[in-house]
Amino acid sequence: MKREVAAVPILTDDQSEAAALIEEWFFHLNTQVFVLCGYAGTGKTFLVDYIVRKMGLIPGESAVFVAPTGKAASVLIRGGTPASTIHSLIYTREEDVEINEDGEIVSEEFLRFVLKSSLPKEIQLIVVDETSMVSDDLLHDLLSFGIKCLFCGDPAQLPPVYGRNSLMQMPVITLKEIVRQERDNPIVQMSEAVRGGKFLPYGRYGDNAAVVPRRALTEEARRELFLKADQIIVGTNRTRSFVNREMRTYLGDFSENPLPVEGEKLICTLNDWSKPLDEEGNFHLVNGIIGTCSNVREGEDGLGMLDFRADFLDTAVCNLPFDAGVFLEGRYYHGYGAKACLLANGRLVHENNVGALRSAKVRREDTVARFEFAYAVTCHKAQGSEYDTVVVLDESRLFSDGREWLYTAITRAKKNLVIIR
Repeated sequence: MKREVAAVPILTDDQSEAAALIEEWFFHLNTQVFVLCGYAGTGKTFLVDYIVRKMGLIPGESAVFVAPTGKAASVLIRGGTPASTIHSLIYTREEDVEINEDGEIVSEEFLRFVLKSSLPKEIQLIVVDETSMVSDDLLHDLLSFGIKCLFCGDPAQLPPVYGRNSLMQMPVITLKEIVRQERDNPIVQMSEAVRGGKFLPYGRYGDNAAVVPRRALTEEARRELFLKADQIIVGTNRTRSFVNREMRTYLGDFSENPLPVEGEKLICTLNDWSKPLDEEGNFHLVNGIIGTCSNVREGEDGLGMLDFRADFLDTAVCNLPFDAGVFLEGRYYHGYGAKACLLANGRLVHENNVGALRSAKVRREDTVARFEFAYAVTCHKAQGSEYDTVVVLDESRLFSDGREWLYTAITRAKKNLVIIR
């Protein structure tokens, strides 16, 4: 019987050059770091997967893939690559607590991250995706394990919100050639134009992309456009709040219920690394995680309770206390680290409600989470994610790095893109 021969992938010239350089670095050079940059449409993800397997490494075992956020890691997972966050790979979480002689917790300090003493011996390579989002401090901790690291990212995207990233300025090679299957993609062509400093005129770009004037959109056209979007991306928090209120009027009459209702789209706005979103503990309820809520109910002292399912997971985290103030009055009522107490009688109260706590048994005490509506998010919050259909309210003129802002917003779209200017 004739044995079938696996097809050899056709690489672009700069992909071939990059593959050869990575292989030489991994097997023959003593340097720990290799920085691979690549613009949108150059097949960076495909190349990394190809070369890792070609070198005989097993994704998830001898080669581990990580990203700075759970959402960015989920993009790899959906593409068939096992992945987790950088934090879950290199840190353990510890809480300093004081326990009395009866075994009860009498005081509790804030959660802190402790760098692991070592990583599994079978790991020969760490592949870091979306490197442009990673700060130098986090990179320093990652490199402390002495394992070879292949850093991948798009140098034209926005830098980290906090800290700085030096690696993207020191690429070994940058992929610039658009792969064959992306050459006619209007979204890629638009991203190329913006990266090159060109202005995008109004009009259609192929069958799945357009730039439209804001004043030309009727109310009905805007409504139809927004309801079709998987994600709306804006520049400022003011615009974000306005669009989220607008979206709620399109979805139903929520005027009598300012709190989220069943199935609404929310984004977490506060890091809480003590709350895992999955059984393995790879993802946590941290700033920027987007998902849907259910079983929403209001407590006392400006608190509420809900179940939350991240949009890249199948299961929900149940009974999360949250700060209802931002929904009720546009401001948070409770500070960072504040605790909510679930009483035995089912009441939910704040830890400072002495009167309620004095005469009741506390069934559970938990950190108060923060959520906001997420029909629209800022470009920084969308970074590291991808969506089939994206609507961008172009506010790039408001930013000193406006070109990077618009490029990042455009490249969040996989299939359909509308820019409103």
